[in-house]
Amino acid sequence: MVASDDATVLGRRYRALTLGIVSVVLLIAFEATAVGTAMPVAARELHGLSLYGFAFSGFFTTSLLAMVVCGHWADRSGPLAPLATGIGCFAAGLLCCGTAQSMWSFVLGRAVQGLGGGLVIVALYVVVGRAYPERLRPSVLAAFAASWVVPSIVGPLVSGAVTEHLGWRWVFLAIPALVALPLAVMLPALRRVAVVAPYERGAADRGRILLALGISGGAALLEFAGESLKWWSLVPAVAGAALLGPSAVRLLPSGTFRAARGLPSVVLLRGIAAGSFLAAESFVPLMLVTQRGLSPTLAGLSLAGAGLTWALGSFLQSRPSLEPHRERLVRAGMALVTLSIVGAALALDGSVPAWVVAVAWCFGGLGMGIVIASMSVLLLRESPPERAGANSAALQVSDSLSNVVLIAACGVLFAALGGGAVAPATAVTTSAGPSHPLAFAAVFATAAAVAAAGIAVAGRLRSR
Repeated sequence: MVASDDATVLGRRYRALTLGIVSVVLLIAFEATAVGTAMPVAARELHGLSLYGFAFSGFFTTSLLAMVVCGHWADRSGPLAPLATGIGCFAAGLLCCGTAQSMWSFVLGRAVQGLGGGLVIVALYVVVGRAYPERLRPSVLAAFAASWVVPSIVGPLVSGAVTEHLGWRWVFLAIPALVALPLAVMLPALRRVAVVAPYERGAADRGRILLALGISGGAALLEFAGESLKWWSLVPAVAGAALLGPSAVRLLPSGTFRAARGLPSVVLLRGIAAGSFLAAESFVPLMLVTQRGLSPTLAGLSLAGAGLTWALGSFLQSRPSLEPHRERLVRAGMALVTLSIVGAALALDGSVPAWVVAVAWCFGGLGMGIVIASMSVLLLRESPPERAGANSAALQVSDSLSNVVLIAACGVLFAALGGGAVAPATAVTTSAGPSHPLAFAAVFATAAAVAAAGIAVAGRLRSR
């Protein structure tokens, strides 16, 4: 039987929408990978190195808030309005950063970017859930992952060249002019996306907004405490935990933290996978530089292959023949993530070649591609249309929260064991002194243990 033209994501019915949403992801991915190269130069020229960390934490904090807001906004009135607003906020934040005359205005621009990014990512998941049939969703999510490959490889190089020859401002100012095109391409198709019946805004909505404020404020306090690493940083750390913990329990699906079967385990595993892999990844370049004597460029290139294998893993999970085996595929993906972290730790032994890290991280990227895309597929399968936005927001919140909690915890552990004053979320090297191998070993052991727990959780992804 001949397949219809609507049988693929690039068929006549879905082509414009697919190209539009993938282009949005591509632009966001390029900005995310390029900004790290321009940020140090911007902070130095704006005389704001003391506020360097806030340029990252400001983005993260506002994006958490926007994720929760977007989930209910999209469920109430469809994804078009939050998606367009998110793209507009993202572009406005870039313009604010590119024209900033002080570091505080630059930080403000990053915060506006975070609002836009949080709105866009959740709205895109709602679009996928409403516009595409279940059989096509794995392919769309694989395309999202593939959109990160080229930016992850060329983004820092292009950003470095632009910063050096044209100035750091153009890294931010060049992208807003491009974001209008994908929105115009996909607008007609977005208007055809089914909209569920609206519901009345009530106390439940207002309560979740307050929880969103609590979770973003708590995360900001924890990030601030992790960057300070002084005795008095216990005060914001305790306050942040007191805000974040109860808010997260009530904001995420009931049973998430006890790995209840079905949707709660899907949301939990997304956080476990993202937090363990990215927490370890933030220390790998520093370990290669301080322990193995590699240059920062070579240390960064050791992680580049993971972008390609991540896209490969996302492509593999989208194959229809593997759909009946998705849970076992996810379990294998988490095993690969665990082994990749252990493999990177082996490079602490001077007799192990440093290239082992690059090989190990390629296997880790393959596992992450399988797991992250599969969690999105399973979440949309478990979500009725009227809950797709809220559940997509919960998935992204779990991802972001696990990152900040695990990176902060690993940073404190690293410093306590003689690793030196390092802010892993925003820097990879430090001149504070030599790092002790035991500090790196403790970080990698912690991340590997969390990833190994994900292997068990992978067996609880389907409801009975």
